[in-house]
Amino acid sequence: MVSLDDAVIARLEKGGNRYEILVDPELVTQWKEDNNSVEMEDMLATSEIWSDVKAGDRPTADALENIFGSTDLHTCVKKILGEGSIQLTTVQRKQMIEDKRKQIINAIATTATDPKTRGPHPPTRIENALLEARFSVDPFLSVERQVQDAVDAIRSLIPLQFITVRLAFRIQGKDYGGVHQLLRDSIQREEWLSDGSWACVVECPGGMKSDLISRVSKRSSGLDVKELD
Repeated sequence: MVSLDDAVIARLEKGGNRYEILVDPELVTQWKEDNNSVEMEDMLATSEIWSDVKAGDRPTADALENIFGSTDLHTCVKKILGEGSIQLTTVQRKQMIEDKRKQIINAIATTATDPKTRGPHPPTRIENALLEARFSVDPFLSVERQVQDAVDAIRSLIPLQFITVRLAFRIQGKDYGGVHQLLRDSIQREEWLSDGSWACVVECPGGMKSDLISRVSKRSSGLDVKELD
């Protein structure tokens, strides 16, 4: 579980009442992108649903049944995170935006080159271009979902060229669900093999190759991967 000092309130207001949980906002972001990437217990600071965290008030079991259709913690948490909002302080929101901005800048710096020099753009050049373009960073959207919008915003300000690589993965069939969920947006080709394993070909920015392989390997211990020409 996350410590109480690092947790923030996630709140759902429904039926005239509030339902609150204490969560790690960064882990919530990861969980929303991929429910299998984070254990729910790791996101929570307490195993309770509250009607008012600060006052220590809890809703009745009947109230939970009426709104969530269950008193089960996981069921209630999923609905609160799916339909509610994260309550951040100004300082927390500013820090999350700054951290996400740095990740976006790094993602572009490691995947884009200057077509004139064929060298990478310095991170400060990308940062300045984002500021000039007044690009707004969303603290709750993943880096992957915001990079393309950031590139579109600065493409008229600095020349960008992207190098992509194609990777072939082969994993054990039992690991298909988690790996497919991770790769599904970049899969170009996939097939089940006669030995029960699953194979696919994906395309990704060259600078993200190592990170992608590492993330897949965490979900499949019997991973085989090679870069295609």
